[in-house]
Amino acid sequence: MALDFKRHRFTVREFDEMGRAGIFDEDARVELLNGEIVEMAPIGDRHFLAAVRVEAAFHGAFTGVAVISTQNPVRLGSRSEPLPDVALLRPGIERVPSAEDVLLLVEIADAMADLDRRIKVPLYARAGVREVWLVDLRHDVVEVYQNPTQKGYQSVRVAHRAERIAPGTLPDRPVAVSDLLPEPEAGSPDAAPLQE
Repeated sequence: MALDFKRHRFTVREFDEMGRAGIFDEDARVELLNGEIVEMAPIGDRHFLAAVRVEAAFHGAFTGVAVISTQNPVRLGSRSEPLPDVALLRPGIERVPSAEDVLLLVEIADAMADLDRRIKVPLYARAGVREVWLVDLRHDVVEVYQNPTQKGYQSVRVAHRAERIAPGTLPDRPVAVSDLLPEPEAGSPDAAPLQE
């Protein structure tokens, strides 16, 4: 006999209350995705280096025209509060940002790239986040997602190391893809990048 049970999907308010009540360990890296509390993958060396490089490139390109937020929450409706690696936000924001405050979200992915593509990128599209860059460390590329719909992003392209890319909201401020990516590890599969 199959068991029939219901899952409880948490709201952002419940998730935030659990955090304030100390239910999560102080060092816990958790986020709320579609009502489910998800433990984030540990940050490895290359992920850390990529995050530092993205943040530095963004400070060079966007200081004064946008707020750069690193590993802080973005509230997407009543049941999702992800922690993107880097968010580019509209100036003057004074609260936890929502989709309309986001100019660009950046996710850095190594082993978890497929999970980000299947879960987080579609979540961002449904919430109306204008643009997402997925820094794919395994393939040494940046995937650029633009024009969100309820079914996903209408525009998806792969940017390689030699290219420059700019957010759709700030097209006159491009950054070099090579400035976002750490150097590939010797003998890594990064020598064979994704095809467009």
